[in-house]
Amino acid sequence: MKIEKICVLGGTGFVGAHLVARLVNLGYSVRVPTRRRERHRNLLVMPQVELCQLDDLSPQSLQSQLAGCDAVINLIGILNGTEAAFQKLHAELPAEIVDACQAVGVQRYLHMSALNADAENGPSIYLRTKGAGEDAAHAGAAQGLLVSSFRPSVIFGPDDQFFNRFATLLKAAPVLPLACPEARFAPVYLDDVVQAFVVALERPETAGQRYDLYGPKVYTLRELVQYTAQMIGRRRLVWGLSDKLSRLEAKVMESTLRWLPGGPPLSFDNYQSMQVDSVGESDGLAALGITPRSVESVMPKYFGG
Repeated sequence: MKIEKICVLGGTGFVGAHLVARLVNLGYSVRVPTRRRERHRNLLVMPQVELCQLDDLSPQSLQSQLAGCDAVINLIGILNGTEAAFQKLHAELPAEIVDACQAVGVQRYLHMSALNADAENGPSIYLRTKGAGEDAAHAGAAQGLLVSSFRPSVIFGPDDQFFNRFATLLKAAPVLPLACPEARFAPVYLDDVVQAFVVALERPETAGQRYDLYGPKVYTLRELVQYTAQMIGRRRLVWGLSDKLSRLEAKVMESTLRWLPGGPPLSFDNYQSMQVDSVGESDGLAALGITPRSVESVMPKYFGG
């Protein structure tokens, strides 16, 4: 199967914009559906990118967007929202993408999930719906669809929503009350995640596989926040909260800071996600021939280090 044209759902987001640019550089034609074409002029000027208006995610719209493509990559996801929104975007949409692929003849589907995604045992709505969606994507194999999924830990890179958000908070306050300070993460570099999709795209043997994507080093949340303070040159007290206070902080932030772009810095569902360590046991990057890069080798340059 020769892949020439790819539809990237979620192609205007943090991972998507970088993946689209990489695919174009490799010679692929890329279709990027979006609700707001005028906001993404960076993609409009790229050769071989077709930026399409997407008014809804109905079956008819999905079929229209996927028609004529050889593969689809689904990066759509949210970190904050209502239970109904999580269910729609994480759990139901992947099944609808499978149906659309079958309807228009797309044979290859790459799906973005999350480390610890588990439809039955995930500790949060986010992880349970991510798990349900990943399972729905792989169920497409019964219809002849070649499906690979990717399960990253927290993704870091330029303009990420992890280090950059903590940098903003650290600049604003001399003391940072930190929920779940001992939660553990193995952050994975944006470019390594992008490369995982690129490598898998043309390898039929990756079909049916679920790749855990994580970096070479495990940190506590406290260590990552303290390192962020070091990178931006601020001496700050990071006050690790007890579990009881962490729960309270999450609930207060969720109820009072919903209006912030991207949602509150911490929601109760985020708190629940952090009850399981975001570290992996099966090295998906190594399986794809990718050597992961560490936080220390990448992030200082983005903060002027």
